[in-house]
Amino acid sequence: MGNPLNLPFDPIERAHENWTRRWGANPAMAAVTSIMRAQQILLGQLDAALKPYELTFARYEALVLLTFSSTGALPLGKIGERLMVHPTSVTNTIDRLERQGFVRRKPNPSDGRGTLAEITDSGRQVVEDATRDLTAMDFGLDCYSDEENWRIHAMFTKLRVEFGDFPADKGGAAGR
Repeated sequence: MGNPLNLPFDPIERAHENWTRRWGANPAMAAVTSIMRAQQILLGQLDAALKPYELTFARYEALVLLTFSSTGALPLGKIGERLMVHPTSVTNTIDRLERQGFVRRKPNPSDGRGTLAEITDSGRQVVEDATRDLTAMDFGLDCYSDEENWRIHAMFTKLRVEFGDFPADKGGAAGR
């Protein structure tokens, strides 16, 4: 759903008006619906920018995570934990990246039963190229200033802390 709707009205505002008539005003309903539409828009833009590299944003994130690791390799479980996705999603992601030659699996020397995903030289190169393109488009958020992007980040950090993703004092956004 990456294409503009080109409607003569805001469907989220219209939905909120209908909601208000039936159940009363609910700014949270309008906010969550806006967030979900923003996610659709951003994912569409990011995936379009990554298409020349035959990547999705999920696979790009996995490659970036591997570039950030000190050895270029991580256990699959750690990848899932860091990317906050189900183990099945990690397996599918690594399978695709391996078929593309961007990662390889190897035994985990610390855990005889475990497997590491290790980024390859071509994986490192595609991360550099794709990152250049995503950065040039400000990850789809080029309609906002840096200050606005930091405020958006801080607002969602609060939600993630309240959910229990991490303690409030570990967020890092408070000092910006």
